[in-house]
This record gives sequence, structure tokens and C-alpha cells, in this order.
Amino acid sequence: MNVKNEMSIDIKIPFPSERCAEIAYRSLNVDQEPKRGGVKRTLVFAENMLHVHFEASEARKLRVSVNSFMDHVILVTNTMDQFGPPP
Repeated sequence: MNVKNEMSIDIKIPFPSERCAEIAYRSLNVDQEPKRGGVKRTLVFAENMLHVHFEASEARKLRVSVNSFMDHVILVTNTMDQFGPPP
């Protein structure tokens, strides 16, 4: 019997506009999770919302991946704030 003990987390991140969500999606989707890291990340944007789904076999790997991703989200949003709203 093969039991799969995957852990997952879903995160929804709102943005002020669909354009901002698209910019964040394009910026964040470039960096894929390393295959040997054991974490799978799915990133989708719809309207002004960024939807992120993480799956991992270990809580530690999941935590590290989510923390790293959120650091990138903060960087992207701070950059958008610094340079003003996109055209």
C-alpha cells in the first residue's frame, strides 16, 4: 500500500488591479521551484487576485518554499509601489 502524505497550502494575494496582478504573476512565475527540492508550486492570476498552491512531502520544505516566495512577493509589490501604478 502506497500512501502519499503530501502537505499543501493555498494562498490568495489581492492586488489593486488586474494589471498589477498580471505584473506580479509574470515576475514571480519566472522562478520555478527546483525539481529536487520536493516542492511543487502552481501560480495563477485571475482578475486582481494571485492564486498560489504549494505541495510538499515535508512541512519544513513547504515552510521554506512559502517563506521564500513571500519574500519575492514583497519585493515585487515594493517595486510596483516605488515606481507607481502600471500604465
